[in-house]
Amino acid sequence: MTRPPGAVRGPVADHPAVSELAARLAAGGHGHHHLIKLAVLGLIVVLVVIVAVYVVSRLARRARARRDARADADADDRDPADDLRAGVAARAAPGRGFGSRGQRPEARPRPTATRDPGPDPGTGVEPAVVVRHLTKTYRMGSVAVRALDDVSLEIPAGAIACVMGRSGSGKSTLLRQLGLLDLPSRGRIWLHGNEVTRVPERQRVALRLTTLGYVFQEYALLPELTAAENVCLPAMMAGRSARRSRERAAELLDLVGLGPRARHRPRELSGGEQQRVAIARALVNEPGIVFADEPTANLDTRSARTVMESLAKLNQTLGVTVVFVSHDPDDAQYASALIHLSDGKISGGAR
Repeated sequence: MTRPPGAVRGPVADHPAVSELAARLAAGGHGHHHLIKLAVLGLIVVLVVIVAVYVVSRLARRARARRDARADADADDRDPADDLRAGVAARAAPGRGFGSRGQRPEARPRPTATRDPGPDPGTGVEPAVVVRHLTKTYRMGSVAVRALDDVSLEIPAGAIACVMGRSGSGKSTLLRQLGLLDLPSRGRIWLHGNEVTRVPERQRVALRLTTLGYVFQEYALLPELTAAENVCLPAMMAGRSARRSRERAAELLDLVGLGPRARHRPRELSGGEQQRVAIARALVNEPGIVFADEPTANLDTRSARTVMESLAKLNQTLGVTVVFVSHDPDDAQYASALIHLSDGKISGGAR
C-alpha cells in the first residue's frame, strides 16, 4: 500500500487503531493546523507577559533603590516643621486629646534596655552618650557612600560637647544617629545607660519627644504660632496641661532672653531669636540631652555668639548635656569636650 508523505511507517502503522487515527487526522488536517497556530500564539503571549513582568519588577526595584538613596541623602533637606504639624494633627484627632484638662497623658513606651559598658572608672559617673563602632553607609544608586566609618566615643553627662569638622565630614550624620532620627548601618548607641540602637520606631518617637531635645539648623518653627506657642507645642503633645506648658515656655523664653518677644511670630523675629526659640522648645520637656545641628550656621557673628552663650547658660543652669555640631572654630571655646571628624572618622582624638 502506498502511503502519503509524512505517514506513520513501520509495524505500528498496520495496527487498526493507528490507521484509524491517521485517517481522522488526515480528514481534519485544517482544524489540526489551526489548533497548532492557536497554541503557538498562546505560548508567545505567555512569554511576552513573563518578560513584561520581569522588566517591570526590575524597574520597580531600581526606582525603589533610587528613592531610598534620595531619602537618605536628602535627610538634611527635610523640613522638621512638617513632623511637628503631623504630631499636632495626630494629637488633635478625635479621642486623642491635646493637653485637655482632666485627661491623663498617653502612656509612653520605654525602650528595651541593654546596659552600656558602665560608669567612667575615673569619675564613677555614667556617660550621657556611648557609641561603639558606629558606621553609616548610604546607597547612591550602585555606589556605596560611607558617611560614618567605625566611630567610637563617649560624652560625659553634663558636658557641652562640640563635634567639629569640615562640610561633608559626617558631623550631621553622626548627630542624626545620636538623636534617633536615623538608623546606623552598624554599631551600637547608648544614651544614659540604655541601648537605643534598634528600638522600634514608636519608642524612638517617644524618646525624641520626652527624653531628647533637638535643635535644627533651619529653626523648624511653625509660622502660624507665636514663639510661646512653638515652645509649648512638644509639652502639650506629651500630655501636659495647657497651663503648665505655658508656664514652662515662659520660664525657658526668659532664660534665653526672649521673654518680651513671647507673643511674636517667627516672621517678626531675627534669625538669632528664632534659633533661641528653637532651643527653648528643645528643652520644654526637660530632656537629659540636647542635640543641636550647626545652630549658628545661618547667623551673623553677634547672633551666633548670643545663641552659643544661651546654650552654655542652659547647660550650666539646668545641667543638661549639650551635643552640638559646628564647622566654626570660634564655637569650640564653649565646649568642655571636643570631637573632630574627618571623612567619617574621628581624627586627632577627643578632649
